[in-house]
Amino acid sequence: MKHLSIVITISAITCHAQFVESATRSLYSDVKAFRKGDVVTILIVEDAQADNQAATQNNTSTELSAQASGTIGNNQGNVSVGIGTQNTFNGRGATNRSERVRAKLTARIVDASNLNALQIEGTRSVTINGETQTITLRGYVRFVDISPDNTVYSFQIADLVLIYNGEGVISRAQEPGLFTRFIRLLF
Repeated sequence: MKHLSIVITISAITCHAQFVESATRSLYSDVKAFRKGDVVTILIVEDAQADNQAATQNNTSTELSAQASGTIGNNQGNVSVGIGTQNTFNGRGATNRSERVRAKLTARIVDASNLNALQIEGTRSVTINGETQTITLRGYVRFVDISPDNTVYSFQIADLVLIYNGEGVISRAQEPGLFTRFIRLLF
C-alpha cells in the first residue's frame, strides 16, 4: 500500500507542474505574453524609402561704365571706361535610398513593470556556409498590440532598435582593401 501512495503523490506533482503557466490566467482569456520571461514573436516588416532632390541656379551680373567727352583747345577726345563681371552657378543633387527587411524573431519580455509598455529584447543568428546573419531587436510594445497568437508587427514597437549584421566570406569580399582604407583615412 505504501507504493501506491508514493505514485499518487508524484502523479499529483507532475499534473500541477503542467498547468503552472495558466494557473494565474482566466479560463476565458487568451494566453498572451504579459510578464517578464514570456516570449512574443515579432514579425519584422520594415519598408523605408527616401528620395531627395535639389537644384540650385544662381546668376549674378554686374556692370559699371563711365564715359567722358570733352574738348581741350583744338583737340577733341573721348574717354570711356567700362568694368563688367558675370558669375553663373548651376548645381544639382539627388539622393535615393530604399531598404526592405522581412523576418520573424522571437523576443523575450525583459521588463513588465508597466503593462502598457512591455520592454522586449531578442536576437537571432543564422549561419549558412560560413556566413552568419544576426538580427538584434529592442524596444517597447503595448500589451494591447500583442495579438492572441503572441505576435506583434515591428511597426507597433516603440523606440525600436533593429540591427541586421552579416559576417563571413561574402561580407569580407564586399569590404574595401587595406590600401583603399588607408587612402580614405588620409583624405
